[in-house]
Amino acid sequence: MRETLTRILNHVDLDKISVTEKAGELDRSKLKKKMSLQAKWNTDPAKKYQLEAELSFEGGKQIVEIDSPSYLGGNGSRPGPIALCMAGMASCFLTTLASVAAKEAVEFEKLSIIAECSVNFAKALDIADEPIIENIEFRVDASAKNTDRSTLVKLISMAEERCPAVYTATHTVSVITKLV
Repeated sequence: MRETLTRILNHVDLDKISVTEKAGELDRSKLKKKMSLQAKWNTDPAKKYQLEAELSFEGGKQIVEIDSPSYLGGNGSRPGPIALCMAGMASCFLTTLASVAAKEAVEFEKLSIIAECSVNFAKALDIADEPIIENIEFRVDASAKNTDRSTLVKLISMAEERCPAVYTATHTVSVITKLV
């Protein structure tokens, strides 16, 4: 009986990625995945948060409670929509960076990110037509075995090019809203 070794680097299973890549090379439709979630607004003022979203994933589902900050009419009792967007973007970027590095055989000793943006609510409050978010800054703290700074900078650039969240923030994506 022959034992197969799984190639895992930076907590990324390279064998699973390889299977996905090979399937996608043969049939590009295999690379398209439908993502969906349901969010419900709480009409009960006794609840300490404004809405909840049911997030589905391969291993199950999870309910995330969301609340606006008090200056936007919420209680500030849970993460707000912008904080969740930032968490999604930062985690998407770190996941992409860890995967890119693993494929390049770079093993991180540490990897973390600080995501920051300034939000202008003038447009959301119908006060002025000004940009809501002008830029998003990611400050990556990384070190890797036998890897110099220039290689880390190159990997970060590769991750910027490939990250779905960065792509979505930097390219026009159509939004279709329907009343059902």
